[in-house]
Formats: sequence, C-alpha cells, structure tokens
Amino acid sequence: MDRITGRTTVYALLGSPVGHSGSPAMYNYCFEKLGIDSIYEAFDVNLDTLETAIAGVKALGLRGLNITMPCKSAVCAYMDELSPAAELMGACNTAVNENGHWHGHNTDGVGFVNNLKAHGVDVNGKKMVLFGAGGAGTAIAVQSALSGAQEITIFNICDSFFERAEQTAKRIMERIPACRVSVCDLADEAALKEKISACDILANSTRAGMKPDDGDTPLKDSSLFRPGLVVADTVYNPRETRFLREAAAAGCTAVSGIGMLIRQGEEAFRLFTGGQMPVDEVEEKFFS
Repeated sequence: MDRITGRTTVYALLGSPVGHSGSPAMYNYCFEKLGIDSIYEAFDVNLDTLETAIAGVKALGLRGLNITMPCKSAVCAYMDELSPAAELMGACNTAVNENGHWHGHNTDGVGFVNNLKAHGVDVNGKKMVLFGAGGAGTAIAVQSALSGAQEITIFNICDSFFERAEQTAKRIMERIPACRVSVCDLADEAALKEKISACDILANSTRAGMKPDDGDTPLKDSSLFRPGLVVADTVYNPRETRFLREAAAAGCTAVSGIGMLIRQGEEAFRLFTGGQMPVDEVEEKFFS
C-alpha cells in the first residue's frame, strides 16, 4: 500500500454482505499492474444506510462505485443520469463521478453480450430464448435488445418475477420497437420447443446448475439442443454446468458464465479508467 499518495483516487463497492467479494483484490491488482494511481475498497452498506453512504461518497469525492445487492435499484435515485440500460432495468451496478456529475450504468448485460462476442457470436439480428426473469435475466434481455437482438423470448415460472418480466418486455419494446420481446410460462412445453427450434441463442440466467445443485439444468429435454445453436450460461460455479455439457455433446457452441463475470468487470474498469483491463491475466490469477 506504499503506492498511495495524496492524489490517489478511490473506488469502492457498496452492498451487503461484501466481505466475500473478490472485487477489491481484482481491481487493485489491475491498478498496480497498469500503474494507475487508484485504490478500491469494499463497504458494507444496506438499504437503511445507503443514503448516508452516498452522501459521504459524494462529499469525499470518490471516483466511482460498484453497487451490489441489496442496493442496485435504490441507488438509481441518487444518480444524476442513468445509462439507457440502467434506466430500462431500474438497476445500477456501476457509477462514475464525472466532475461531480454521477452517471449510473449497468454492466451485467454488457458482460453477457461481450462474452458472446469473445466466442465469435454477435447478438445483432439474432433470436434469443432466455431462461429466467430475475436481475441477470433482465440485464441480458435489456442489453441484448440495445445491441440489436431481433427477438427475445423469456421463459419463467409463474412467480413474482413473471409480471415484472412482462413490464420489462413492454418497456423494451416501447424504447426499442425493432426488438420483439415476449414472456412465456416455463411449463408451456409446446411454446418452449417452438421457440428453441427457431432461435439462434439459448441462455440461462437462473441458478439452475449452480453448486451444490450442479446436477440440475434449466432445460430438461436435451433433445432440443441442436448443432449450430449457441448456448450460454450465467452460472460460473461450476464452469461447465450440466446445461453446457449436454449442449456441447449435441454440437452446440457452449459459452461458460465465467466469461460474463469477467467481462462485466472489464466494462466497469473501462468506465472507471478509460483503459483496458488485462483480461487474460485477471482470469488466470483470480478465476482459474
């Protein structure tokens, strides 16, 4: 820590709990590696203390923030401006101080889209089927629409997220009329089969397949996989889920969720510094 000076800029993660977060180690490694005079800390902040924390952040002139649960939605009220993605999602996970003007972003969807690009897949003009309507699913749907997806069909169980997904679909189509977005009941097997047979990209944004339930999968009928279909997961523990193993065995292009995690961090780093995160080194050091 002898590199800290009176000019060192400060970034932070806000949320609760944050003690387990690997973000401080990752960002501080990148700052030191690239010779950037900045540091990154994590602060345990909940909804009750968020207003006070943001006032302190602004008063002290922090350069930027990452925001995690449970504060992603509530923090939007304290931003001076929201990116199109953050506005459509109603959630912000990255905030940048631009000469006292706080600009809120959401990098989760960018992480998904850029992870696909790293595997040679562009969502522009594509038809997508998406499992899940939670935070990750919302981020993927919104950013995919902003990135030119032609059609997105969200499959979710009929729970509290279903109606919210319908409202998200409506907002997306109002803002981006070229993208058709619909929400279907996951129990509708005929609709699922029809949509998967016609889509280019099949993505899972649920927790299905995550340890310790790594025998689970969002797609119970593996016969729906086919050669040429791009299958992407957001689960990264394990790296290769049952969903991806069965997809690869059927000749699909299988894209692990670890890349989305790294790429969303890469986008936040770009917003913070204007520079390029050393992605390969970060993956080897922190995610291998």
